Amino acid sequence: MTRVAIFDYGAGNIFSLKNSLEREGATADVICDFAARPGGDGGRRRDGGNGSNGNGGAVADAARRYDGLLLPGVGNFDPAMKAVTRDSESGFSDYVGHGMPVLGICLGMEMFFARSQEGSEPGLGVMSGEVAALPDTMKVPHMGWNSLQIRRRGRLLEGVEDGAWVYFVHSYMARLPPAPPPPGGADGDVVTAESSYNDVVIPAAVEYRNYLGTQFHPEKSGPVGRQMIQNFLGVCRR
Repeated sequence: MTRVAIFDYGAGNIFSLKNSLEREGATADVICDFAARPGGDGGRRRDGGNGSNGNGGAVADAARRYDGLLLPGVGNFDPAMKAVTRDSESGFSDYVGHGMPVLGICLGMEMFFARSQEGSEPGLGVMSGEVAALPDTMKVPHMGWNSLQIRRRGRLLEGVEDGAWVYFVHSYMARLPPAPPPPGGADGDVVTAESSYNDVVIPAAVEYRNYLGTQFHPEKSGPVGRQMIQNFLGVCRR
């Protein structure tokens, strides 16, 4: 059985995401830190458990009980980043390592970048670029159904048709550098799909190494979103 962790920033209801994962046969635990504790191996769960297997010690060992991690789309940038780095600056990267699949949804995807105009905290910086407020030519927040223009399939978009409709609720968007990224940044084009709204082109889905992100909410996007949830769990099983 695929076992994934959903990180809870403490900002609101994430149980529609949990339900969508469990509907596909996954076990989904809600965790609220990445710290390893003596006798614990999975981070502190929101239900108070920690999944002891006697290893204790390293955060990398703590992550081994999970096949993937989700950063949900509920909350604000600074409080979410503070929650992710609460125990240590390196806790997240140690937890994820170089291979654990991570799905960032809306705010979770925005956290992949270096910074956001929504706050002053640094982002995770796993992809080159920053997050900017939506232009005032748009109704903000951008809320509702929009179609996807698929630029390349990637793993998350397998089986998803070009022009498929998904559900957005957001006030910010990723802004990626037009030139080749700097040394140490994400190489190549990380954008796998875009969406256009009032002539504004929004990066709608990104993928780089083990990081996959959507600006929209798959858990609220009907059969198309369900396909993406299935695809992510498939990545977790590989």
